[in-house]
Amino acid sequence: MPAEEKTRLHPRNKNRERYDLEALKASSPGLKNFIKPNKFGAESIDFANPDAVRILNKALLKHYYGINNWEFPKENLCPPIPGRADYLHYVADVLSDANNGKIPKGEKITVLDVGMGSSCIYPIIGVVEYGWSFIGSDVDSKSVFSAQQIVDSNKALKSNVACKLQENKNFFFKSIIGTDSRIEFSISNPPFHASAKDAKNASRRKVKNLTGKKVESPVLNFSGISNELIYNGGEYKFIHDMIIESKKYAKNCLWFSSFVSNKNNLKGITKTLAKIEAAKTKVISLGTGNKSSNIVLWSFLSEKEQLNWFKSK
Repeated sequence: MPAEEKTRLHPRNKNRERYDLEALKASSPGLKNFIKPNKFGAESIDFANPDAVRILNKALLKHYYGINNWEFPKENLCPPIPGRADYLHYVADVLSDANNGKIPKGEKITVLDVGMGSSCIYPIIGVVEYGWSFIGSDVDSKSVFSAQQIVDSNKALKSNVACKLQENKNFFFKSIIGTDSRIEFSISNPPFHASAKDAKNASRRKVKNLTGKKVESPVLNFSGISNELIYNGGEYKFIHDMIIESKKYAKNCLWFSSFVSNKNNLKGITKTLAKIEAAKTKVISLGTGNKSSNIVLWSFLSEKEQLNWFKSK
């Protein structure tokens, strides 16, 4: 009997089907310690356990992406692989629109990951899937160091990923995008919360949804340090500020984009994009599991400028 498909994932996502736990255990034997029967009696991962989530992700990267070395501090955010992959597959689709319907591949395509994090997850997936070059920036020096170690310890990543420290936390692109830079896409996963209190309350809800138990001081199942989870003003303010700054680099980047976790933020984001007179905007809906999210995209280049972009590459 074929594995059930997660039909809300992108058609090119390697994890559209339910996890093949036997294959994952074979490539990462340590995973078996975190597998137990769910309420229906089927083998499953304990997603409320951060150690289980971490080793599952390591197994997925090893089995599906050929990444053998993926170590970073336990306190840092451990991103869910299928959702991150979906973002990049939709990026590839958007790029194909300006490239005669063909997904552009290879190191000549440059993607900027704003807030790369210590896990370096977007560059890993983008390099393996499409051979793109990545610039990963972060405001946390320890995260940049960790990401660089991952790059250095995986041969496939070494020549395609540059890790950079954003020394000024008030900026997203300054000192990262140069005056002569040509970047095909910028991506970002903003902090979700406006304060530590908001983050704690959200974690309580998440743990209750996963376990059915009410916990006063929950352990984040995907972990995360403050700059990864919290931004003054929350997700909306982060994206708003990014959009405002992006106009200064209008001709340097074909498409800017951001993940949007809270759909209620889309209305304000759309207003900001109208205010700065973006030439083209898109909102792409995506979903993993029971959660629906969006990607918002904007470009300052006209249709003609977009079509000419790849002709000059």
